[in-house]
Amino acid sequence: MISSELTLTPDGWVKGARRIDSPNFDARPAGMRPDLLVIHNISLPPDEFGGPGVEQLFTNTLNPAEHPYYAGIAGVEVSSHFFIRRDGELVQFVSCLDRAWHAGASNWQGRNRCNDFSIGVELEGSDHVPFEAAQYATLDKLVALLQQHYPIAALAGHNEIAPERKTDPGPFFDWGRYR
Repeated sequence: MISSELTLTPDGWVKGARRIDSPNFDARPAGMRPDLLVIHNISLPPDEFGGPGVEQLFTNTLNPAEHPYYAGIAGVEVSSHFFIRRDGELVQFVSCLDRAWHAGASNWQGRNRCNDFSIGVELEGSDHVPFEAAQYATLDKLVALLQQHYPIAALAGHNEIAPERKTDPGPFFDWGRYR
């Protein structure tokens, strides 16, 4: 579960989140501050929750022999700033000051390369099941915290910034809470 209080440290890490450093990041362009929050869903193996697969993917330690699906994504280097588990636990992989590799080829309101100016939040889930109340509670706290420190002007789904490639966060995400 998430701690009741979240704070952002000057180096872009959230105190109150479990920290797991990902090697899959680099520097944002000079002077670039995040102004977009991108919502994703992820589960590894697909539609299975609670295992170590997502953390292993974001830290390049996923064993392709553990599941047939993993063989198809072996060697992929991706990350996200945050991952919210089904029970509301918040995990952070990349400092908010750095560029996580979550959006891929993307465009938001005429701006390409959304990783440059966004913060990625992965919700443990899929396009086939509703998200948990605990996940929304954590996301609410995280969004409020990030908006206090960065000029976050919008929240978008991965499907909105890469519509030809992505469907997440999927039809069960409650956009009414955030728009």
